[in-house]
Amino acid sequence: MDFNFSDEQQLLRDQLANFIKRDYSFEFRKSILASEAGWSRDVWNKLAEMGLMALPLREAHGGLGGDGVDIYVTMEAIGRGLMVEPYFSSVVLGAGLIADVGSETQAATLLPQVAEGGLLLAAGLYEHGGRHDPYYVATRAAREAEGWRLDGAKTVVIHGAQADKLIVSARTGGDIGSAQGLSLFLFDADAPGVTRRDYPSHDGARAADIVLSGVQLPASALLGSEPTNS
Repeated sequence: MDFNFSDEQQLLRDQLANFIKRDYSFEFRKSILASEAGWSRDVWNKLAEMGLMALPLREAHGGLGGDGVDIYVTMEAIGRGLMVEPYFSSVVLGAGLIADVGSETQAATLLPQVAEGGLLLAAGLYEHGGRHDPYYVATRAAREAEGWRLDGAKTVVIHGAQADKLIVSARTGGDIGSAQGLSLFLFDADAPGVTRRDYPSHDGARAADIVLSGVQLPASALLGSEPTNS
């Protein structure tokens, strides 16, 4: 395996390092942390202008078709700069889930908005008591005539309060701890029945605890195909 950076990747690495040195000083970061939002929309827009939101997405979805090394270069720079903007939660995790398991319609509709920097995503995959076990899911998705009803709670959702849309795991069947009967649902973060409690995490970024109380969703909220184990 070749671990050498291409010329383009080295250029990206240098570009990000210069941006952080010039525009993302530690004092500037402190001012962002002290703000009500806890992140900078202005910085986010500049990152989008640099093509970072589009970088890992397919060209068919408005992206640049980057690979894992491109993501590594980007995340390395974000880590070195201690940046608190929602790149991992929105672009790597959120958009990555849509690209991997979403339908072509969902991907074609949502991912170009992510690539432009206009849509923020967050994924709620963990729950109290689960100790980071992705199968420990008590949140339930019940079928209803026109779609689904979600009830449950998610914890430590990275940038969950800043997101425009949420992706959450919910159980359509099976018992807590089972790999069967799990699905992902995507919906507006301010949908009726959604409560978000925002707080700073240890590294300064934002996280949220999210409660879902009778959240009514259309059938199209299911991310990907219909579950087969319900």
